[in-house]
Amino acid sequence: EVQLVESGGGLVQPGGSLRLSCAASGFSFGSSDMSWVRQAPGEDPDWISAIRSGGVVKFYDNSVKGRFAISRDNAKNTLFLQMNSLKPDDTAVYYCVRGWDPFGSRGQGTQVTVAS
Repeated sequence: EVQLVESGGGLVQPGGSLRLSCAASGFSFGSSDMSWVRQAPGEDPDWISAIRSGGVVKFYDNSVKGRFAISRDNAKNTLFLQMNSLKPDDTAVYYCVRGWDPFGSRGQGTQVTVAS
């Protein structure tokens, strides 16, 4: 059974930073591409970043490019998202997913709120 547990969210002021983590189990994490998606209230989830299984090749949506950095530790089955220069528009619940599908299996998510 795929299990994904996100953590690290919180309330931060505009311009601030947060680092999200996603602990994965129940599948071959080291062989899987992984993504971060986010969902604002009343909206569909949006894909924002992905990383290939090897951890070298990374992809970003234009909305976060240059501000967010995805990484992974395959030895610890953990995915990360470093978020810098946060904006109010970044407010959402953030999820990690296996693969690329924003509607794929995900955990409970972690709330990120950017507000002054």
